[in-house]
Amino acid sequence: MDERILVATRRALHAVAESVVAGPQYRTDGTIRLKVTPGGFGGTLSTLRVEHTELVWRGGRAPLAGTCRQLAEAAGVQVGPPEGLYADGSGVGPDEPFAPDPIAVEHLADWFARGDAALRTLGDPVLWPEHFDLGVTADRVNYGVSPGDAAHPAPYAYVGPWEPRRGEFWNAPFGALRPASELPDVDALAAFLAEGRAAAGRDPVATG
Repeated sequence: MDERILVATRRALHAVAESVVAGPQYRTDGTIRLKVTPGGFGGTLSTLRVEHTELVWRGGRAPLAGTCRQLAEAAGVQVGPPEGLYADGSGVGPDEPFAPDPIAVEHLADWFARGDAALRTLGDPVLWPEHFDLGVTADRVNYGVSPGDAAHPAPYAYVGPWEPRRGEFWNAPFGALRPASELPDVDALAAFLAEGRAAAGRDPVATG
């Protein structure tokens, strides 16, 4: 898939997750936690969710196109990210137009669904709106899947110990990274996470 199309679509979905779902949910229910839902993602307490190329809420739906402000108005919520919780985010303003590519949307929805199934071997995954990654923390190690970011534009899985480890498994500054292209199904992804858990328990902590 064309990287520019994938990045633009990921950025749009991140904006909706942050400013149309998580922000309003935080203002009414006090939590920014999101979850993977069929065909996309949604709030843990809010009824708002993204289903394929539509924003869905109780009693209505709208195409994922236009701006976050327009989508929020259609759904009857106040647009904007959670206030005062983090400095990073999607970088998309409420009036910046977007039009996610349907094929890229399905590609990312499939990656999140695969990640959700694999991460459940470790705990209950949370989709965080700050970096738009799905993760679980167990025994001071973060495990997760990302749809991509500024450093790694394509989707990837990661293992990030709170204390850096030394060993062959650890191939990234934060721990270990494996591209989604090398993890074609749930079993392959779960195996990578299990390998990371074993390495975190086996490899020495880096010092100095």
